[in-house]
Amino acid sequence: MKFVIQRVSRASVTVDGRTIGEIGKGFLVLIGVAEDDTRAVADKLIKKLLGLRIFEDAQGKTNLSLQDVGGSLLLVSQFTLYADCKKGNRPSFTKAANPTLANELYEYIVDICGAQFPVEKGEFGADMKVELLNDGPFTIILDSETI
Repeated sequence: MKFVIQRVSRASVTVDGRTIGEIGKGFLVLIGVAEDDTRAVADKLIKKLLGLRIFEDAQGKTNLSLQDVGGSLLLVSQFTLYADCKKGNRPSFTKAANPTLANELYEYIVDICGAQFPVEKGEFGADMKVELLNDGPFTIILDSETI
């Protein structure tokens, strides 16, 4: 599982010209699910995500968490995080989870995070347009294989 976390001043996602998710200060999280991922893997990444202290305190140090700043989450499923570009110029996505598993784990992540923070989300499998104002810029990648 991979989370690409972007600290944002604002972010939104639209489908067919209609805004379906929008947040102010918080994290835009792109979520990639691999074929062998489980809820236990998701729990591990969720714990790390929700505990990240990457907002600036009064001294300008990245020492505050999402909770400390009253932030929100915009969670967007993105299977292309599992693109394999080793051979040729056309990416392969064979390591990405099948849509049923990916959607199940994505909704699980939305539910767990939503129990603790305001959460907006994209639409699984849709052609989405994502806009953001990256604050910093500050982007972190969490990969279940490396944490």
